[in-house]
Amino acid sequence: MKSRKYFYLAGLFAAALLGGGNAMAQDVFVDDAVSVTEYSCDNNTQYFSSWRDNWFIELSAGSNQPLVERGMAIDKFALDAFKGKKWTAMYSVGVGRWINPEFGLRLKGIYGAIHWDAPLNPQQALANEGWSKMKHASVSFEFMWDMLNTFGGVNPKRVFSIIPYIGFGGDCSWDFKDHRGMQPVGSNVYKKGSNELKEVEWTIPVSAGIQFRFRLCKYVDFFAEARAAVYGDNWNNYVYGNPLDALVTALGGFNFNIGGRGWKTFNECDYVNQIAALNGQVNDLRAQLVNCGQTVAALQAQLPCPEVVQKDCKNAPLMATVRFLINSSKILPTEEVSIYTMAEWLKANPDEKIIIAGYADKNTGTVEYNLKLSERRANAVKDALVNEYGIAADRLETKSFGSDVQEYPSHNDWNRIVIFKQ
Repeated sequence: MKSRKYFYLAGLFAAALLGGGNAMAQDVFVDDAVSVTEYSCDNNTQYFSSWRDNWFIELSAGSNQPLVERGMAIDKFALDAFKGKKWTAMYSVGVGRWINPEFGLRLKGIYGAIHWDAPLNPQQALANEGWSKMKHASVSFEFMWDMLNTFGGVNPKRVFSIIPYIGFGGDCSWDFKDHRGMQPVGSNVYKKGSNELKEVEWTIPVSAGIQFRFRLCKYVDFFAEARAAVYGDNWNNYVYGNPLDALVTALGGFNFNIGGRGWKTFNECDYVNQIAALNGQVNDLRAQLVNCGQTVAALQAQLPCPEVVQKDCKNAPLMATVRFLINSSKILPTEEVSIYTMAEWLKANPDEKIIIAGYADKNTGTVEYNLKLSERRANAVKDALVNEYGIAADRLETKSFGSDVQEYPSHNDWNRIVIFKQ
């Protein structure tokens, strides 16, 4: 993300310079006020993280209570509405990830025993006595919402969070028994269209709830959670009474944040001051360019200048030079531009001849060796002018000075050079 910020600022600066440069090139001598586009942005912070971050694992336990067979009646025997209210223990494990500071996903598994007041045995049902039990396990996929991050601003260190959620999944119930632990005999009183109870019931519950989370440290939270799930009426092998069964749950546990919970941020507005500073630099540069243009205009007003007569220019060094590495006469790619410049000058001045003078540094090599090295350097430059640029050889004279002459006595390395002279 750091690279993204730098590219963003560099792009704005380059755009301002290019735009300013084009405008100034068209109107360089006009002393107008220099302006730069002002940038504006919305205060919209973007949050992001790696896919490895903001995962969590939950471990919890609590109790649940079924709400089944409410308003049940058997034939002409109007029984009291079977309350279906008995609390039993349950256990839960979950894993999930926060996609952003406000919304997350969770996969939650629940296991526990269910007890309810309505008897499975037909004779007991007619007598309105006894209770029943079963075991169940469910898995649900849930969408979570951190309310306080939405309404109170994102704060990864917030001590208290309120997290509603909603989801759906699958549930399996089995091991149906009466209060004596006996497998009951089925009856069409309880199972429409069949006289036998199923051994396993499969249902698709819809769940919703709310979680209150308390931050203990960066990696661990404690939470209390209340949830409710709605099932089909066959969940507990009964299909009478209300068409839907329900299960309410209260649980508490610990949430373990893998890698902690936090977010990186980017907001264009954070860099408005830097952009303004860059705009100011563009303004300054454009103003300097205007002043330079005015100076050039003033000098041009003094033209024509008196002609300068050059005297005693023979053997004076020209502007182009060619430098070499230690103990080498090979022309470097970076030095080829100097040979090209010299060739263009010779083509523009067909009557001129030049001297190609080779040198060597004084601190390395013997006098004899340096003399031959400087000769090879001068010949390498001459060959390039002749073979690559078509300069006539009779216009080029080579001289080798070795290390006897040091054009740059204060800079030994600079004397590994070829100098063009007239």
